[in-house]
Amino acid sequence: MRIVIPKEILPAEKRVAAIPETVGKLKAKGFEVVVESGAGQGIFIPDAEYEKAGAAIEPDVERLFAGADVVLKVKQPIVNPARGKHEVEMMPEGCTLVTFLHPAAPDSHDMVRKLRDRRITAFTMDGIPRTSRAQRMDALTSMSTVTGYRAVLIAAQHLPRFVPMIGTAIGAVKPANVLVVGTGVVGLQAIATAKRLGAVVKAWDIRDAARTEAVSLGAKAAGFDVPQELAIAEGGYAKLLPAEWLKKEQEAIADVVAESDVVILSALVPGALAPIIVTKEVVARMKPGSVIVDVSIDQGGNCELTKAGQEIVAHDVCISGLQNIPGRMAMHASWLYAHNMFHYVDNLYKSVPGAPDLNDDIVQASLVTTGGRIVYGPALDAMGEPRA
Repeated sequence: MRIVIPKEILPAEKRVAAIPETVGKLKAKGFEVVVESGAGQGIFIPDAEYEKAGAAIEPDVERLFAGADVVLKVKQPIVNPARGKHEVEMMPEGCTLVTFLHPAAPDSHDMVRKLRDRRITAFTMDGIPRTSRAQRMDALTSMSTVTGYRAVLIAAQHLPRFVPMIGTAIGAVKPANVLVVGTGVVGLQAIATAKRLGAVVKAWDIRDAARTEAVSLGAKAAGFDVPQELAIAEGGYAKLLPAEWLKKEQEAIADVVAESDVVILSALVPGALAPIIVTKEVVARMKPGSVIVDVSIDQGGNCELTKAGQEIVAHDVCISGLQNIPGRMAMHASWLYAHNMFHYVDNLYKSVPGAPDLNDDIVQASLVTTGGRIVYGPALDAMGEPRA
């Protein structure tokens, strides 16, 4: 069975789905591995290192895809501008694809239908459940860790003042006030990073348990009381609040946002658009020079004024809507992702050669298309199609 590793072609994407270390592990499991020439260029891994690990190198992307039994990628397939073909169209009918597909996102629907029509068995890495058995495969958590760290550095870069308290001969400079909204994996890493930089950190979450975790990292809990049956979904994830409660949250958070120098927004609801928590009126109340980093922008954003993929200034506040933050730390992001990917493939294929184990609970949770059908529930819901 042949696994192929193409070079990522999404703009500014430097990550890669396998590194020489994991190529060696895939080879030891019994796979043949072929890597597109230059796939590791973004993380400074030359083709020769992949060859040393046992991979073959293929310079022609169409030949690479054509010979694939399994395709491992980082991001969703798109049109290859150099070839004028969609990556899905270059994959053999009936092959297997494992990558981040974001299948419920509106921009992904046409691509998911292409996968269905080519009878490709596709799995999405953002569908892996957060269970103890799946921890080593959980790429969403790995990439969220990178995002939380980098988001604070982005904020510090734009902030026109020190983050920590700095003592000088003419007096001490006060530390920056950082507010982290949403204390899942992204938020907790943002809290830890802001604390290491010396900021005074507050954490906002509608879930009691999430606020407790934030406090354990040294943040001061901020928030308001929400009936927990309205706040918590299955698996401990945040639930989208009813409109009247979301309005209450917007009002309650306004003063906390206004007094913050930095706001990191990471409140996400699985399978839904991110809730608007910071309104344009609240942004107008912030101090000139303040910074908002809205890392929930891939799902619409938590700030009403955030522009996807852009960094703008509104009311003298810098609002960052940069996307693909893990791709901006490609070396460690690739190291983490490649190991997540190996463990996923190791679980997917119980024997080599062999078929994917579609009865495995982790596999079932992340399965998007198979046998000419779309089976991923959130994608079907978003497309307005009935679940089977």
